[in-house]
Amino acid sequence: MERYRVKVYRKGLIVIPAEVRRRFGICEGSYLELIVEGDSLRLIVPRDLRSAFGVDGERAIEVARLISASRRVEVEKEVRS
Repeated sequence: MERYRVKVYRKGLIVIPAEVRRRFGICEGSYLELIVEGDSLRLIVPRDLRSAFGVDGERAIEVARLISASRRVEVEKEVRS
């Protein structure tokens, strides 16, 4: 386990060390999840669909689009009836 000490600035801003940002692919505009567990905090880098499915990521996104389109058609039919 690695440990880093960071300073909290105005409005609660912290700076994540550059080596940690590079390691986890965090860049400006990235979203992180802040998890509160008892008296501890954890920052999680959420995985997108592409990285969650590795080499099949592009195919997984296409499948998700097809499912979404199919569901949209179902909802439209339900609303019309």
